[in-house]
Amino acid sequence: MKLPAIAPEYAAHLQDFEQILLQNQTCIEAWFRQKWKQHRPPFYGSVDIRNAGYKMASIDMNLFPGGFNNLNPNFIPLASIAAQDAVDRACDNARSVLLVPENHTRNTFYLQNVYALAGILRNAGFEVRIGSLNPEITEAVELETALGNRLTIEPLLRTRGRVHLADGFSPCFVLLNNDLSAGVPEILQDISQTVLPPLHGGWT
Repeated sequence: MKLPAIAPEYAAHLQDFEQILLQNQTCIEAWFRQKWKQHRPPFYGSVDIRNAGYKMASIDMNLFPGGFNNLNPNFIPLASIAAQDAVDRACDNARSVLLVPENHTRNTFYLQNVYALAGILRNAGFEVRIGSLNPEITEAVELETALGNRLTIEPLLRTRGRVHLADGFSPCFVLLNNDLSAGVPEILQDISQTVLPPLHGGWT
């Protein structure tokens, strides 16, 4: 498939636009900081961009992003700094994160994404463990990612108003990388821990 390219006659206009953005970068970032005070930003997300050759536009925002394994390695330190800030905003004094992935454990490329996301959070200084909603996972299992990394996934449990792992690991922050397209599972409903993205942000 031939990828669209920016038509030459528009290149100069795009360069002019880029210069305007760069010249006003401080003002733009200040505007965003002010807006984030008024409206809580998503914990994370991905944006699909369409390139028609003469225009580019974001067309979709995903609150449960994949593809962390595709990030430029040079950006991982920045991603870890951003993750540290986002977790701190979600749960004061958080030292650990319970990551809840999708159920499709046979998709090794998705597992590579989970491995990369967990790595970003660990680089940010958090202990990270992975709790699965998959009813087929009844004990801790070690899975292999597309690149041969090993990933330990454990069954997610609940006692009264908190979710946890079998050994009692139960941090204040639960991070979903599961779009809840099958509905909000009962185990996550009305728990006392902070869950992000919020349950109502799922596909159901």
